[in-house]
Amino acid sequence: MIYRENGQFKATYRADQQIFAIRQDRWAIGLLLAVAFVGVPLYADEYLLRAILVPFLILSLAALGLNVLVGYCGQISLGAGAFMAVGAYAAYNVMLRVEWMPMPFAVLLGGLCATAVGVVFGIPSLRIKGLYLAVATLAAQFFVDWAFLRIGWFTNYTPSGSVSVAALDFFGLPVVTPLQKYLFSLGTVCLFALLVKNLVRGHIGREWMAVRDMDVAAAVIGIRPMYAKLTAFAVSSFVVGVAGALWAFVYLGSWEPAAFNINRSFDLLFMVIIGGLGSVMGSFFGAAFIVLLPIMLDQLLPVLGASVGIPIDTATVSHIVFMIFGALIVFFLIVEPHGLARLWSIGKEKLRLWPFPH
Repeated sequence: MIYRENGQFKATYRADQQIFAIRQDRWAIGLLLAVAFVGVPLYADEYLLRAILVPFLILSLAALGLNVLVGYCGQISLGAGAFMAVGAYAAYNVMLRVEWMPMPFAVLLGGLCATAVGVVFGIPSLRIKGLYLAVATLAAQFFVDWAFLRIGWFTNYTPSGSVSVAALDFFGLPVVTPLQKYLFSLGTVCLFALLVKNLVRGHIGREWMAVRDMDVAAAVIGIRPMYAKLTAFAVSSFVVGVAGALWAFVYLGSWEPAAFNINRSFDLLFMVIIGGLGSVMGSFFGAAFIVLLPIMLDQLLPVLGASVGIPIDTATVSHIVFMIFGALIVFFLIVEPHGLARLWSIGKEKLRLWPFPH
């Protein structure tokens, strides 16, 4: 009864094309943003901000960028970790070699460098698709790992290969404490989520989805598959590169090439698949599943073991977490292959008709 659009008439095209056309959705998003920007800073402790919310937000941004390519354009990619690394190291070198460069501009320039690399490795998508394209993007992962590990210029010739950044600021405002890092990450994620949502609702997004569904038919109706695929690689790499710079600067502080290895690429791909392909909301659901679930299991399993009189050590907990995590991934893919976002959509559709039978 509370989630109905009955009586909400649209008198203009602008009103009809709102991102959240239903009034209840606008209220829900406004409440969610109020909690995120006001409630969380007031009540969250330092551990929650630093170890859970900041990585969740940054990985949500990276998953959002990968979803542009995989979910909306249908181009399989296993090189998202490589583009995160390019964004991180490019932003680091910009700040290192240009002393007056503000941190936000360095992060954006890191995203632009990731865009250039992504377009170069996206060129094979013009001729190949499917698993062959996945192998081509996997080559980007191996090449980037080798470059940042062997070419000393990228790491300023540090013997260990590890680099670090000094205290950060946002145009004079410090970004040092966990709360400041959380607010900076939250603002960045909200901005990019809005930009991506508007892109996929425009003509560029329609071209991506047409190529995803059937590239031959898209070409017949006048869409240029080459342009659509390369723009998808460019936008995806830019967002992922910005996320990589934030991961290095805001979350890690100091890092080495192993921080962006192939496991990071697989994590992001799992986030997109579990959360929902072709869904902005699904990127956040997938990131929450990958980031929050292992932490919850780590805390819950020892308590359950103690309650039944079976002590569980840390190593056993780690193995059990991996087994449960893998089993849940398989379960969700079997029950709902379209991801958690599809379950969310089904729930909203049922709520519209409640309490009547459907």
